Parts: sequence; C-alpha cells; structure tokens
Amino acid sequence: MNILLLCALSVIEIAFLFLAVQKKPAVKEWFFTRLLVNGGEVLVFLVMLPLPGIDLGMRFGILFFFLGIRAFLAAVLYFMKKKGEKEKKSAGMVFSFLGSLLLFVIGSIPSFLFTDYEGLPATGQYEVEMAQAILVDEGRLESFETDESKREVPAYFFYPRGGNQGEKYPMVFFSHGAFGYYQSNTSTYMNLASHGYVVVSLEHPYHSLFTKDTYGKLILSDGKFMQGIQKINGTEASEEMVFALSSEWIKLRLEDSCFAIDKIKKAAKNQSLADCFYVSEKDREGMNQAISMIDGGKIGFMGHSLGGAAAVTIGRQREDIGAVVDFDGTMLGEIKDVVDGKDIINEDIYDTPLLSFDNEEHYKSRAELSRQGVPYANNVVLAHAKNGYSTYIAGTGHMNYTDLPLFSPFLANMLGTGDVDAEECVLKMNEITLQFFDCYLKDVGEFQVEEGYFLQDDGN
Repeated sequence: MNILLLCALSVIEIAFLFLAVQKKPAVKEWFFTRLLVNGGEVLVFLVMLPLPGIDLGMRFGILFFFLGIRAFLAAVLYFMKKKGEKEKKSAGMVFSFLGSLLLFVIGSIPSFLFTDYEGLPATGQYEVEMAQAILVDEGRLESFETDESKREVPAYFFYPRGGNQGEKYPMVFFSHGAFGYYQSNTSTYMNLASHGYVVVSLEHPYHSLFTKDTYGKLILSDGKFMQGIQKINGTEASEEMVFALSSEWIKLRLEDSCFAIDKIKKAAKNQSLADCFYVSEKDREGMNQAISMIDGGKIGFMGHSLGGAAAVTIGRQREDIGAVVDFDGTMLGEIKDVVDGKDIINEDIYDTPLLSFDNEEHYKSRAELSRQGVPYANNVVLAHAKNGYSTYIAGTGHMNYTDLPLFSPFLANMLGTGDVDAEECVLKMNEITLQFFDCYLKDVGEFQVEEGYFLQDDGN
C-alpha cells in the first residue's frame, strides 16, 4: 500500500506540473492551484487511510504530517501573494515538483523500513499489562559521563493482568544485545507473562540503541562501544582484543543486572518500592501490582547476543538464578583469559539449567570447532553443564531470535537473518522457551529439545 499511496501522490504532482507548464498561470493563480493540489493530496491520504497497512502511526505519520504542513504553508503563501499578471516561471514549477517528490519519498521511508506488525498472539490464559521504572544505583558513577551522575538502569515489567488473588509468579529477566533495546523480544515477554510470569526487560544505557534517563534526556549508543563492536566483528581482531573489550562489557551488564535483581527482589519481599525506583505517576499503580506478584525465590534470566552472554555468566555467579536462556550469544563471559592467542575457558561445572539457541551458521561453526578439537566457549560450557541444552532452527540468522524481522525486515536483513519464516521461527522459539522455564521455574513437565528444528518455510 505504501507504493500505491506514493504513486497516487506522484501522479497528482505530475498532472499539476504538466497542466501548469501548459497554461503558464500568474503567480497568484499558481499558488491557488498549489493550495488546491496540496489539500487534495491530504484528502487522498485520508481516503486511503481505511485500506490495510495505512495508518497514522509510525509508518505513515511523518508523511501525513508533511502533507498537512505543505497544505498550511500553501494557504499562507497564497494569501500573502499580491494579485498581478506576472507569470510563474517554469523553473519554479519544476523545483516545486521535485521538492514535492523528495518530500513524499522522505515521508514514506518509515513505511518501507517497518511493517504494520502489531505483535504475535500470546498463548496463555492471562492478558498482559506493562509498567516501567528506572532504577538509580547510588553506589555507581555513570562511567560514560563526567558529571558525577549515577548509573541508571531502565526496567520494563510485563505481568499478568489481574492474576489469581495473592498468587506469586516466577520472575524472568531479559538483557538485550548490542545496540538493542528493551522491546527486542517483546513477543517472548508477552507470551511468558500470559502464562503466569513477571518478565523484566532491562536496558543498558550506552549499550542500547536509545533510552531515556530520569530527566527525560535521550541517550544513544556510545561511540566507543560501537567502534569496539565493529572491531571484534572484524577479520583482524585478535583474541586478546576480543577478551579485553568483551570483559568490560560483560562486567557492566553484570553490575546492571545484579543491581536490578537485588532491588526488585527486595521490593517484592517488602511489598514496597524503594527510593531507588524512579516511577512516574501513571506507572506507579502498575509497578506496585507487578511487584506484588513476584516470587523472589524463582528467577530466570535470558538474553540475546551480548545479553545472552551476560545471562550465562549471571547464571553461574548467582545462586538465586534457576534457569538461563541464551538466544544466539557467544558465551564471552566464560572466557577467563587469553594465553598465546588461545582462550582459557571456564571448565567448572555449570550448575544452573541452561538452554542455548544458535542460528544455523553458528550451529555449524560450533560443530566444526568441536570436530577440530578447538576450544569454544559455548561448547565447553554446555559440555560441563549439569542440565545443558542446545538447539537451532534451520534457516535462521542472528536477528531471527528477536522480533526485529517481524516489524522491520529491511533492518533485520542488514543485521543478519536467514530464509526461515520469521513468524514461525519466533513462535517456535517462544514455545521452547516457555517449556524450559515451566520445567525449571514451575516444576511443570520434563524438558526435552531436539538438536534442530526444520520449519515448513525454512527454504531448505
């Protein structure tokens, strides 16, 4: 529909240019016609608004705003112009035409970048509510700033609406990947919450794509962090460089996550929000409700990519973590040192139940390293895990273990996806994740997982 709308607006502009050049109107007359055309383009947008895929949200809101502003400015310019016989120059008409087309293209960009995705249906019995808070760590300075500000950790809660009176639910944390954000796996949070979990998606400021602090200031990814990610993904990155950078990143995420776990557990125990919780008035009731539902004795942790790596290390270090899910993350926190260019990997028994998802290429590379006898963190950790499980979904790329391919296939393809059906992949991932947490946090059923899953539209 975005192409149809763009074509309709362009045809109007082409017709206007053709007729105006033929007629050679006076300036005042041309501006009056321009006003009618701009108003007509707004009307065309409104007429097409009921069609599937067109709305006033993120995808088409900018274009509609541009059209409205143009119509307003055209009216202002028309009434400002004095009546006269001076002809409108053809060059001016052409520039106006080209400017309109450029405006249409710019305004339409979000409609090509994003789909009209509205979420996947949750499979549980509960509807889901959401509340948010920012946890302020008075014991840590913000290392990315020089103004003595304290480290802040935004936390987004997804919890069952209503629930059973007085019933407590397991709490599952999520840590996003590099340049990710708290909504990266929303379908997973929603599905878990609909089955009786309180899910807390954490944001790591300066590691996330964007977030806001307690003052409402927009915080983007840190430039040095972005450069570091590019370096370790490059072909010339040494093992020593990867270890030095990733150790710093994992340390930050451990500190963020452990602080959030401790404070939320304490709030659940005391049934009250501590001073470190920065909560808006509109979220306060929801936050209190979410806190009242938490069973602090049953905690899971999951994460994607760098967040998955952090989740694995948190599961090793904290005794209160009952289950961990790693969505396609290299377990960087399990590398203890690098000697002569070789990773020294933690071979201690991994006690916490662990489920690891791989994309297809990751799965194949892991298998090849195992055949060659080359130590690789994920292989070593899973081999030493008491309850370690690994699986992959055929046809997947790295971003298929997030919701990004569902609402922005263009961006997801740039970052790495496979030819698997994106929706079927996420549904299968969410199904397996639920079964895993049900087994180890709720003692429901026995968990089993296949080595790989071949979905109907995986392209193989």
